[in-house]
Amino acid sequence: MTKQHSNSQSGSDEHYRCSVAIPIRYADIDAHRHLNNVAYLTFMEQARLVYLREVGLWHDDRFESVGMIVAKVTCTYLQPAYMWEEVRVRIRISHVGTKSFHFEYRMETDRALVATGHSVQVCYDYYRQCSIPMPETWREAIQAYERRPPAQ
Repeated sequence: MTKQHSNSQSGSDEHYRCSVAIPIRYADIDAHRHLNNVAYLTFMEQARLVYLREVGLWHDDRFESVGMIVAKVTCTYLQPAYMWEEVRVRIRISHVGTKSFHFEYRMETDRALVATGHSVQVCYDYYRQCSIPMPETWREAIQAYERRPPAQ
């Protein structure tokens, strides 16, 4: 179960208005007894969904309303996270382009910052299977939520 927290601000995280707390499950750890590398990507995905819903770009009753596709994702692992810890994933949009936008992630436990990440989403028409320009309503919603214009 994840816990959603908005408007969480602390120190260098002041520009991350959205965050999600995700407990580490037994299924998330690997043979080395720490959070498996793939789990970080799953945690980033969960944070993206919370962000999109909070901003108003995700409509639960219409899955096809989310016209975007992941083009790139990276994760920099800084320290291990362990069973029974909770990972707080902070997320923001740092760049908005013509057809794409970038998410930045900070993943931390009570002990430390354990990873950072970045992903690029491309606005996408699943029926025609091609990229499309970002809808102006999305751009406006993101800018209003972020309370600052993301880099262009």
